[in-house]
Amino acid sequence: MYPKRSLGQYFLKCRWVISTLIKTAEVSQKDTVLEIGPGTGILTRELAKTAGKVIAVEKDEYLAANLTQRFKKDGVKNIEIIKGDILKKLSEITTNYKLQTNSYKVVANIPYYLTARLIRLLLECEPRPERIVLTVQKEVARRITAKPPHANLLTLSVQVYGTPQIIKDVPADCFYPKPQVDSAIISISDISDGFFQKNKISMENFFEILRLGFSQKRKMLLGVLGKKLGKQKIAAAFAATGINPKARPQELSLEQWAKLISSI
Repeated sequence: MYPKRSLGQYFLKCRWVISTLIKTAEVSQKDTVLEIGPGTGILTRELAKTAGKVIAVEKDEYLAANLTQRFKKDGVKNIEIIKGDILKKLSEITTNYKLQTNSYKVVANIPYYLTARLIRLLLECEPRPERIVLTVQKEVARRITAKPPHANLLTLSVQVYGTPQIIKDVPADCFYPKPQVDSAIISISDISDGFFQKNKISMENFFEILRLGFSQKRKMLLGVLGKKLGKQKIAAAFAATGINPKARPQELSLEQWAKLISSI
């Protein structure tokens, strides 16, 4: 099997990475596991040994057909290969397979280019998985788990839904072909929309203001928001929440964002 760079394919080789992914996700027979980009099927096969069912979504038509044929030949009955783009098929899959939060997990070695969009989609789509365990670029893993004053849009977009944790770094040698960067195994647990309910703010409003705030992250947040939403209105919100008017967006915690947005 020859990896296609156009699809961001870097096939997993190291067995210890596979066992760490599965152990971290705490996969059991009660679980349906969604895998994105199964590639050669090395992780898929091991997932099938511990999960009740594995749904593997592969965009590469050749790989999807090859995996289907191989697992059928080997008599593996709890794996289903779906050919398609996960960004377009997730909602259909969660509906058709009647996935439930308490028994649905995502475990995958995903293409790097998918990372931000895929994680956001998984966190926003109902039902949300109980846990997400992925291999991602090491630098992206650091961004996802960052704290103020080093937060960014990706940081807050993930942490508003769950608790991300870097489990272990993965050297480039564990993939074929060898990428130019190292990776990391990241886990996202405690996934819910409780933040929005607790703070009585809508997801749409939260992300709209968040994106606006980070559109000029080197500038003071008060000025950036003031230009679009009204200077007096934003100044009053900062005063009401006690947030430093000189603060930049990356310096605010989730709790401060919630207070600010609720006051606007």
